[in-house]
Amino acid sequence: MPLWLTEKLKVRETIKKKLKFKGDIFFIEHHLSHAASAFLCSPFQEAAILTIDGVGEWTTTAFGTGTGNKINLIKEIRFPHSIGLLYSTITAYLGFRVNNSEYKIMGLSAYGNMNKKRNEYYEKLKKIIEIKEDGSFKLDMKYFVFHYAEKMPSRKLCELLKGKIRKPKEKLTQRHKDIAAALQLITEETIIKILNNVFEKTKKENLVLAGGVALNSVSNGKILKNTKFKNIWIQPNASDGGASLGAALYVFNSILSNARNYEMQNDFLGPEYSSEEIKSILEKNKINYFKFKNETELIKKTAELIYQNKVVGWFQGKMEFGPRALGNRSIIANPCNPEMKKILNEKVKHRESFRPFAPAVCKENAVQFFECSPLQKPAEFMLMTFPVKKEFEKKIPSAIHVDNTSRIQAIDKKNNELYYNLIKEFEKFSGIPILINTSFNVKGEPIVCSPQDALNCFMKTEIDFLILEKYLIEKKKN
Repeated sequence: MPLWLTEKLKVRETIKKKLKFKGDIFFIEHHLSHAASAFLCSPFQEAAILTIDGVGEWTTTAFGTGTGNKINLIKEIRFPHSIGLLYSTITAYLGFRVNNSEYKIMGLSAYGNMNKKRNEYYEKLKKIIEIKEDGSFKLDMKYFVFHYAEKMPSRKLCELLKGKIRKPKEKLTQRHKDIAAALQLITEETIIKILNNVFEKTKKENLVLAGGVALNSVSNGKILKNTKFKNIWIQPNASDGGASLGAALYVFNSILSNARNYEMQNDFLGPEYSSEEIKSILEKNKINYFKFKNETELIKKTAELIYQNKVVGWFQGKMEFGPRALGNRSIIANPCNPEMKKILNEKVKHRESFRPFAPAVCKENAVQFFECSPLQKPAEFMLMTFPVKKEFEKKIPSAIHVDNTSRIQAIDKKNNELYYNLIKEFEKFSGIPILINTSFNVKGEPIVCSPQDALNCFMKTEIDFLILEKYLIEKKKN
């Protein structure tokens, strides 16, 4: 901590001296930045706020209220007691990378026993965390070492769970899946208790969330059914990346007292590339391409290719801000083909077979296919998981997880008209207004940003076609 404080002072001195900057320099605390990223972007003028992550400074969980352009955090839980760090510890125990693969554990949990009475690891993990009725919690630190060592699972935790830390390439057994399920159950239980207490303390019908744990879409999908909140909004870049936006908004709105003038309707805040730039890159790489005459031709051809079970790299407009590809840097495919999940995992994404794929569905059709009423804005950001209605389970087999749920992306026409129209065109072929949407990248790499990134990813995978704005590139067959 002293080193960190020294560096912070050095940064301020550097900015002042090197850049000859004479204005004020603000330092916004981590969870306050998270809170601002959730509330000040939301459609609400009043809301309860919950931020929950691994740790920021000393805080791991905080709640409070937002009114107008003011934020008041009422209570916090401090390090080392952290749901985020508990989740990371078990992530490491199960052989996955910390601060990188927690979402994989969420997906793996569906393969485990989600019945608390029949999952022996639920009771074991309950021994290492004390959860009170108001949602406050305390970790039994004799099972952890992250507060003094550069590793996560302790020897005592391994003894409790009756096994060594899984090696990354070691086979995943039912035991591993049950441990993931137990962790997810405890996480959900804790979050719901916290939120019920937050409602009692604030009496606000609106709720906003941020922090890395707010990306747990399985938990998010259960909030409205298990609490008294009526409306929910979640920062789409809920982890630390979104805190940059929160810090800027907090200074602008709350410190400088400017009226709020921004509501985050979509997260297309990244760079975009002109047709001329894309054409130049294609010609530089000596790529053969076809240019669509107009959007109608583009949409019709793309929908036809997807219906023919082709995998399409889809690159349009501004890049998404955050961890989800929401239709501008996406790989899209046919959810009706029962083999498509296997095709995408093995030939394109090169990732674990247990990982699910998300359905992108036109907003007005979401409640028809999924148990998601009332539909909330976070569903547009792929932040909530819902059960698939029984009658549609066999119609979109590759967009459904093993527990018959889906992390949906509800497409609002006003926020991404081209993508919306593509899904509607696909419906004309298939009768289903849904596409598989997964991020345009391969395992271990970030989502593509530039046209060159997209070309590189296209060349190293078995994606069949690449669409860069108005340009179509077909994979050459050997």
